[in-house]
Amino acid sequence: MKNKLKTVIKKTPLINNVARILLNYIKTISFPGSKEYWEERYASGGTSGAGSYGKLAKFKADVINSFVKNNKINSVIEFGCGDGNQLSLFDFPAYIGLDISKTSIELCMKHFKKDRTKSFFLYDSEYFKDNHHIFKAELALSLDVIYHLVEENIFELYMKHLFSTSDKFVIIYSSDTSNKQKVHQRNRQFTKWVKINFAKWKLIKKIKNKYPNESGADFFIYKKAK
Repeated sequence: MKNKLKTVIKKTPLINNVARILLNYIKTISFPGSKEYWEERYASGGTSGAGSYGKLAKFKADVINSFVKNNKINSVIEFGCGDGNQLSLFDFPAYIGLDISKTSIELCMKHFKKDRTKSFFLYDSEYFKDNHHIFKAELALSLDVIYHLVEENIFELYMKHLFSTSDKFVIIYSSDTSNKQKVHQRNRQFTKWVKINFAKWKLIKKIKNKYPNESGADFFIYKKAK
């Protein structure tokens, strides 16, 4: 009976659409929060997502590795290092990776345990106050993170930390549109926010996604004005 009901729902477009909307609504209102969601995801064996694997990961690595080489970047800090798969494709002289998930940090520490150029730290935006500028780099990275920050205060703290830890450049790989939260995602037009809150930072280049049908994210490269 249960299987027959599923078949009827799938074959009836209107019922199927309503069921899908209702399911997304239930998932959204029961969403535990960004931090809890990602910790549960990694702890249960989940990954950073399709964007950190395959051709999308290679595309991101090609763009960033080229930028680091051409601009002679010596140090990189990333807010949202994830499970480390994307990181394995990067070529950085010195790297600091931060993430809100304890499990993801454990995965990175294990994967790169013999790599002395990399350091990892657990990140909690509400308990991150770096007045002594301990966390500093020439380039700060945010890859596939911003549209996962569904809480307003978490988004603003994250952006402030991202830009304040960089001496020269910030590279963001994200969508730049606005819509309401859908479970663990919420697209934000972050470029407007940066223009208002970080006027000294200028958007110097936008690189369109090589695979727009598979990801709505593009590269946005910022430079700090002298």
